[in-house]
Amino acid sequence: MPCIRLLPRAAAPLAAVALPMALAGPAAAAAGISVSTSGANVSVVTSACAVNNGGWGTASLLGAQQTSFAQGRQVALSGTTTSQSAAWSAVAPGTYTVTVRCSDGISAGSQVVSVSASTPAPTRAATSAPSRGVAGGLGGASRDYGTLTLGVGSALVGSAVVAGA
Repeated sequence: MPCIRLLPRAAAPLAAVALPMALAGPAAAAAGISVSTSGANVSVVTSACAVNNGGWGTASLLGAQQTSFAQGRQVALSGTTTSQSAAWSAVAPGTYTVTVRCSDGISAGSQVVSVSASTPAPTRAATSAPSRGVAGGLGGASRDYGTLTLGVGSALVGSAVVAGA
């Protein structure tokens, strides 16, 4: 019976948390933006905008001294009814504000993001393939030997076979 008594006590706090979330529904989950960085690339994803006049909206990347949406690097949102996105490449290290404005003029949100200096990936020098491929057989090689070398080699192998017999 102690388990039955614990359930009502545990259910009350859970209901207090779950009820507002259930009442808010999917509209609350859809609002807002998500910003991510990868090296010198910044991207933003939202699901808050609806298509209006053939477009989803615009995202703006604002630097430290930029104060209005129009001053930032603007990119048109692209996507579907469930997800819209925009991206910027070659972004210099620093702190930026990403703001998304839907095509109906409503702000989907803004978020501050920090871009760090990216370290270049190590590169490997390309190696050239042998010009005539790798020769197979006894002790294969990647070098083409002339007929004199092949004749001497054959004579040595033949004399070893005779000596062995």
